[in-house]
Amino acid sequence: MQDMNSKPNQKRYFITGTDTDAGKTFVTCALINKFQQQDYSVMAIKPIAAGCELVDGQWVNDDALLMQQMMASRVDYLQINPATLTSAIAPHIAAEEQGLKYTVEQLSNLCKIKRYDTDVTLVEGAGGWLVPLNDNETLADFAQHEQLEVILVVGMKLGCINHALLTVQSILAAGMTLVGWIANSPETEMNKFEQNIESLRTRIKAPLLGVIPHIQATNPIPIASDYVNIDLLN
Repeated sequence: MQDMNSKPNQKRYFITGTDTDAGKTFVTCALINKFQQQDYSVMAIKPIAAGCELVDGQWVNDDALLMQQMMASRVDYLQINPATLTSAIAPHIAAEEQGLKYTVEQLSNLCKIKRYDTDVTLVEGAGGWLVPLNDNETLADFAQHEQLEVILVVGMKLGCINHALLTVQSILAAGMTLVGWIANSPETEMNKFEQNIESLRTRIKAPLLGVIPHIQATNPIPIASDYVNIDLLN
C-alpha cells in the first residue's frame, strides 16, 4: 500500500551486503551519484554506525560523512546517522558496551524515513543482512518494518557465492523484495572472476544492476557509478 505522504513514484531501498567488507558505503555513494546525475532527489541514511569518532563535539562515522558529502542538498549529520556507536564492532555489542540498547521501533523513530519527500531514499545497513540490533531483532527486521526494497552488494572475493546465495535466501524467506544486486570488487583481482559472476547471475533471480571493478583513483565514486544501471530498478 502506498504511503499517503509519499510521491506516487517514490522509492526506498535498503542497501545490504554479503559481509562487512563488501563495499556497501562505496556502492551507496555510487548510487547517490547516479540517481542525482539523472535528476532524482536523494536522501541517504545510515541508521546505526559503529566505529564513530568525536569531531568538533559530535560523534561521526566516516561512512556516514561520505554519504553526507555525496548528497546534492545539505543535510544535518544526525539525519543521516542518528545512532552513533564508538567501538568498531557489531552494533549490538557496541551498544551494550555503552549501556545502550536499540530496538527496531526506536531506530524507526530516530530515522523517520517516511518523512523525506525525495524521489529516492537509500538506507544503508551495517555489516551483513542478519547483523543483530539487540538480543531479539536484526537490521533485517528494521528493513522489513520500514517496508524497504532490498539491493544486495556482493563483495567479489573467495566465498562470495555461498555468502550471496544464503543472503538472497534469507531476504526472500522474510518476504522482502530483492530488486537487484551489484557485484563490487574490493580486491585488486579475483581468480575466475567472470565465472563467479556468471554463477551468481544464473542463481539470483533479480537483475544484476552492475559489475564494479576494483578502481584505483583519487575519487573512485563517479567512476563506479558509471558501471551501475539504475534503469533496471524501474
